[in-house]
Parts: sequence; C-alpha cells; structure tokens
Amino acid sequence: MEEKKTVIAETERLLLRRYVESDLQDLYEYLSDPDVVAYEPYKPMSLQETKDNLNWRISTDEMIAVELKSSHKMIGNVYLGKRDFDTLEIGYVFNKSYWNSGYARESCEKLIALAFEKGIHRIYAECDPENPNSWKLLERMGFVREGYFKENVYFWKDEKGCPIWKDTFLYARLAEKK
Repeated sequence: MEEKKTVIAETERLLLRRYVESDLQDLYEYLSDPDVVAYEPYKPMSLQETKDNLNWRISTDEMIAVELKSSHKMIGNVYLGKRDFDTLEIGYVFNKSYWNSGYARESCEKLIALAFEKGIHRIYAECDPENPNSWKLLERMGFVREGYFKENVYFWKDEKGCPIWKDTFLYARLAEKK
C-alpha cells in the first residue's frame, strides 16, 4: 500500500511535503554524509539514528521534505520553526548530489512566499560564517545579515572536554509592507 503524502506546496520541479516512512533511505543518504552535515549541530547519522530522526520529522510540521517531481526522490529538507512575534526560523539541508541545482532556493522561496502570505512578519536564519554556500544563498534570496556573533555556540568538545566554540551569522528577511 502506498503512503499518502501530504503536499504543502509545489514548484515547477519540486513537491514540498510532510515526511513519510518510505523516506528513510533517501534521508539516510544525506544525513550520513559528513560533507552534508559539516555545519549542522549533529554528526553523520547511522541508519538507526536516521530512523529515529525520521520518526521525529514525521511527527512535526516544522520539517518539510523536498521531493523531485521527475523521479519522486526525496533530496533534502527545509526547516521552518515557529518563533515568537510572527517569526519563523528557516534552515535547509540537501543531498550533496543535488547541490548547485537551485533546489534549495526554489523550495525556500516558495515556502517563504507562503509564510508571508499567511501573515508571518519576519523569517531569520543562523549559519556558520565558514559555510559561504549557505549565507550566499540567503543573500540571493533577499536576506540581510543582521548580526555576527563571535564564539556564541558550541556543538562539540575537544579531547580535553573543552567546548569548540563557533561563530554565527544571523540573517533575516521581513515581509514587504503593504
């Protein structure tokens, strides 16, 4: 029996939808890739870790799967987290095989437009200054760098147990005034 996929939005090349159990292999393909998760707050995942993560993705409306219409392959995701004051946080992670094809921009721009249509006032993103692919994408989508936080976060510790501090860029885009 085929799973019902709840489609949130559609673009020329993509379906933006809720996660389903059959996404496991496609999700594992990119969450287990060290290059893909290099700037994420988690390490490459095992198949079991990916399965646990998929169960969370299925349970939340904040994670949106990005599927190619042409092949029905799930190639990445966009995160839209609800925050106070009519604000969303956006993030994205895509399978390395599909980088530099415009899929992240296509999916994000569609979801951003829908969010602003629904009354969202502000969308922001945090990214690693050492990840120019991410912050340059944000700039191409009209986001403005609002902040540069020095050593404000750490995800890992070194062999002595000391935090490995990282910097963060903060980008945001406001809804257009009517």
